[in-house]
Amino acid sequence: MSIVFLNGNFLPEVEATISPLDRGFIFGDGVYEVIPVYGAKLFRINEHLQRLDNSLSAIKLNNPYGHKRWLELFKKLIEINGNGDQSLYLQITRGKAVRDHAIPNGATPTVFMMSSGLKSPTQDVIENGISAVTCDDFRWKKCQIKSISLIANVLLRQYAIDNGAAESILIREGEVTEGAASNIFVVVDGTLITPPKGPLLLPGITRDLILEIAQQNNIAYAEASLSMDQLNRASEVMLSSSTKEILPVTLLDQKPVGNGKPGPIFHKLYSLYQVYKDKLRKGELT
Repeated sequence: MSIVFLNGNFLPEVEATISPLDRGFIFGDGVYEVIPVYGAKLFRINEHLQRLDNSLSAIKLNNPYGHKRWLELFKKLIEINGNGDQSLYLQITRGKAVRDHAIPNGATPTVFMMSSGLKSPTQDVIENGISAVTCDDFRWKKCQIKSISLIANVLLRQYAIDNGAAESILIREGEVTEGAASNIFVVVDGTLITPPKGPLLLPGITRDLILEIAQQNNIAYAEASLSMDQLNRASEVMLSSSTKEILPVTLLDQKPVGNGKPGPIFHKLYSLYQVYKDKLRKGELT
């Protein structure tokens, strides 16, 4: 039985309950993080904690714990759930309060964490890629906040599924932003391009690592605005996230990307990403 953390206690998932007046339930008033764990080692934990700080600050909610305490809690949850490869989900809401849109004074935040198994992309996906569709990015204009208010992302992902695809690639005023639950990279004229950070996309931790890997291995890259024309003529398209790692898109809007197979830059980045994971598992990274 999975053990979760709720408001200071580790307990079986079936025993974890919150008030129906919790503002996370009523308003989606909260933030979250998803942290991969490889061989019981936390992936880019300082970057995840910094993004958590940024999200909490953006919604005017104090962090209930310091970084040292978070690390203690993460490590205990990982150990309780068997070590190995895991995906940690952390959610902080503003807590229980009388229903009112205004931010309440004195509410105690609700803190919830759980762990689930983490599976790497299958060999079939690595060899053949996934399909994606483009659609209008109708989300709000503060997408840099990792908010639990995700109904727009739910509908955008469902649009992909309803159209036989794995992910939606979002377009706002002619510019590519990101996927419904992923960051995007394309290869145009030999250069790896990803949209720059800003309020229209989530600053992905995996995204940043991919750029670091590119820089360290002399792969030409740019953080730059990405047009629909560039997307449509890209020789490679890739998606990244904490749980997806890096995936090749080989079919976009029912049309092949490049030659319809994962390209050379994807294969190089994917291999180097696996090297990074192996070093993390072996404790060679801090």
